[in-house]
Amino acid sequence: LQNGAVPGEQGKQEKSVKRGNWGNQIEFVLTSVGYAVGLGNVWRFPYLCYRNGGGAFMFPYFIMLVFCGIPLFFMELSFGQFASQGCLGVWRVSPMFKGVGYGMMVVSTYIGIYYNVVICIAFYYFFVSMTRVLPWTYCSNPWNTPDCVGVLDGNLSSRAALNLTQLLNTTQKRTSPSEEYWRRYVLNLSDDIGNLGEVRLPLLGCLGVSWVVVFLCLIKGVKSSGKVVYFTATFPYVVLTILFVRGITLEGAVTGIMYYLTPQWDKILNAKVWGDAASQIFYSLGCAWGGLITMASYNKFNNNCYRDSIIISITNCATSVYAGFVIFSILGFMANHLGVDVSKVADHGPGLAFVAYPEALTLLPISPLWSILFFFMLILLGLGTQFCLLETLVTAIVDEVGNEWIIRKKTFVTLGVAVAGFLLGVPLTTQAGIYWLLLMDNYAASFSLVVISCIMCVAIMYIYGHRNYFKDIEMMLGFPPPLFFQICWRFISPAIIFFILVFTVIQYRPISYNEYVYPTWAISIGFLMALSSVICIPIYAIYKVCRSEGDTLLERLKNATKASKDWGPALPENRSGRYAPAFSPSTESHLEVQPLQPEKGQSEAAAASPVQGSNGSAHSQDSRL
Repeated sequence: LQNGAVPGEQGKQEKSVKRGNWGNQIEFVLTSVGYAVGLGNVWRFPYLCYRNGGGAFMFPYFIMLVFCGIPLFFMELSFGQFASQGCLGVWRVSPMFKGVGYGMMVVSTYIGIYYNVVICIAFYYFFVSMTRVLPWTYCSNPWNTPDCVGVLDGNLSSRAALNLTQLLNTTQKRTSPSEEYWRRYVLNLSDDIGNLGEVRLPLLGCLGVSWVVVFLCLIKGVKSSGKVVYFTATFPYVVLTILFVRGITLEGAVTGIMYYLTPQWDKILNAKVWGDAASQIFYSLGCAWGGLITMASYNKFNNNCYRDSIIISITNCATSVYAGFVIFSILGFMANHLGVDVSKVADHGPGLAFVAYPEALTLLPISPLWSILFFFMLILLGLGTQFCLLETLVTAIVDEVGNEWIIRKKTFVTLGVAVAGFLLGVPLTTQAGIYWLLLMDNYAASFSLVVISCIMCVAIMYIYGHRNYFKDIEMMLGFPPPLFFQICWRFISPAIIFFILVFTVIQYRPISYNEYVYPTWAISIGFLMALSSVICIPIYAIYKVCRSEGDTLLERLKNATKASKDWGPALPENRSGRYAPAFSPSTESHLEVQPLQPEKGQSEAAAASPVQGSNGSAHSQDSRL
């Protein structure tokens, strides 16, 4: 025995030193909450609710959560934790489907690029809020138009009435100072997606700042990011509560909240509403991004990820609903001031967070302080997700190469990915940047996620085999997955996902931003982005089948889908039952598992005898212990 270590212990220490582990369980839960609770909860969920019939949207949303969201969340956590590998390494379970891992990496890359641009806009607003009067308070700035009507401008009622008359007579649209600040000053929006114009230098600077912050927090991988999340995952709730209390005390807030909660049931028959509910669950929980598998891979083998998945999923969705109350109370207040319907006051898209919120903040006493707090919260929400997106890519690269050198140089891999992400984000800081950002958001990261999830379910449940997977989970957690999850994984989740995909194709409408309709070539680029992640799956499958052994196509297919010899728990002490080194003919397993230390195999075979464990699995006991 080397250095007096018991067998397996040295491997455990090496693995921990090599890959790293969470400092404790709270770090994992907080990181996962930070990953799931992101900008989407404030920026996307209230917008989808507002667009899809208020309270009626809650119905498909919670159905998707129960039958798709939580089961897939649990599946991904258990998958990553069992193998202690990133989104590429886990596909030793069925090597032909490794393309799913590459698809996840492509999706994470797209999201990582544009997500940090949204964080950089939040940084920009955060910095400009450090002033006595917020720059979007009044309509007296050089960038304002005659249509501008501010909630704090003098003689508001007559101006609103005048504006309403203009609206009826000349169909002019009322704009708020915050909307004009956003469109005419921050973005300096161009007239077309192809007309990039100039790079907005303040946004470029903020993009640099946000990438530097992400890199510094991940400089030591999960060791450093695990400490940062104690703050980034908890502080946003403090700010949300302050804004909620302020929001519901405003006049007209009840109207907005009623608009949020009152269902428009006719919209529930629209497949797009169900499609939006499904993609929001995937988007918000982070299913099929690869991040959940990656984060869980740093867990201890016996961690109760079943409990974690339910806690994190429910926390995430509760936060979405809570953030919706904050937004809608403010929309109701704005509508009340302007004497119009709630549906008329806000802009669609990410502009909601940068138009409706900033305007509401001008109404609070010491408004710059609240603005700083609010945008700081947005930054923290975004960073929590961005950490995991970057860690997903870095972990996949490091695990895939897997040699000592790259593990030691992991910081440089992180730096390389961060620099690449910054450079790819530069076009999104141009005058047409918001068009590209929305194009990526609508196409790169919506239904390609659904396809990836569906194929992952099928690969694990039907190719690897549900019985094998349930046994793996029982070996890891001490109990099999509950019957509800077994049924969801095998039948309900894949079926729901498939039908949503079909309905969405039938009900597809091209993307638009306010009055701007995207040209055909831009939509084609959007489809190519969506396709680029999904196409990885068949390309890699064909490659793997061609490289597999076998005389006939059927033999090659069988070999390509069969779990590889090194599939299973990463640490030797966890490889019990059918994963135990096969020393005696009595160890029955359809998987051929090689001894982890072949040179010691012969000497240990004599000393080892199968011992029946408490859960009925065969363990290999070393007599020299």
